[in-house]
Amino acid sequence: MDNQLLEHLLSFLTDRRKNLFEEVISKRTRHFTVVTEDVYQMHNTSAVMRSCDVFGIQELHVVEERISKEIDREIALGAQKWVNIHRHHSTKECIDDLKENGYQIIATTPHNNSTELKDFDISKKSAFFFGKEKEGLSDVVLDAADGYLKIPMYGFTESLNISVSAAIILQSLVTRLKDSDIDWKLSEDEKKEIILHWTKMTIKSVDQIVERFYNEKNM
Repeated sequence: MDNQLLEHLLSFLTDRRKNLFEEVISKRTRHFTVVTEDVYQMHNTSAVMRSCDVFGIQELHVVEERISKEIDREIALGAQKWVNIHRHHSTKECIDDLKENGYQIIATTPHNNSTELKDFDISKKSAFFFGKEKEGLSDVVLDAADGYLKIPMYGFTESLNISVSAAIILQSLVTRLKDSDIDWKLSEDEKKEIILHWTKMTIKSVDQIVERFYNEKNM
């Protein structure tokens, strides 16, 4: 993390933009993260990413074991600038990576004696997996899951579109998280790292500005 570079780049932003960054970063978390597994419809993953941004989830993991698509920028509405996207070539690779980083694996499914939203234990770092539109999550996720989570439903239909499910789950759990005493906030170093990324995504011709900064610094 180059603090001098960060300060230099921040000088290109308006006070309004800098204040907005500070306000948003104070509400970001890595306590929860979201995973989409081989989702067919591009706009669904894009909409999930938008929900991550809206509810302060900093990281989205996208498993592309069989399906690889670009994020739908129109649906994401710029959220791809503000949310860190991690792409994985296999579900197992994704699960292993998350477990190494201290996350419990939570499969979202109406089956498997799933826990209802209101009863979910928010104290542990959790990665919420959302599956394909028709088939749901793979057996790899269901077998590796540390827990199962469902949205209570009262009609004939037992499933929701994954982008809707993600929005409902995140709104409920993030609200509870922020009303709790759990240490869910980012560290100061994490905040600086992310603000540096956001700043680079905001400034035009940023590569040339960075190159000039280091050239002048090394003179």
